[in-house]
Amino acid sequence: MWLEAIPAVSLEALGRALIGLAAVLIVVGGLLILFGKIGFLKLPVDVLLRRGNTSVFWPIATSIIVSVILTILINVVIWLWRR
Repeated sequence: MWLEAIPAVSLEALGRALIGLAAVLIVVGGLLILFGKIGFLKLPVDVLLRRGNTSVFWPIATSIIVSVILTILINVVIWLWRR
């Protein structure tokens, strides 16, 4: 049956994974609070168009900054994983 193909996970490993996930969520939450206070989504290159009842927001600079940060983080994690 398909249940036999699922590997058994120890409670200790599951507990460590949950603690790790909680730590990641705490860091992400703290960064969101920090970015909100410094006005991260209000950079000079970000575009906001308003006409009548319609608004369009293009966070160009924010997208570039987030892309660069994520690229660096992913490369560091891959480098650490292969060591």
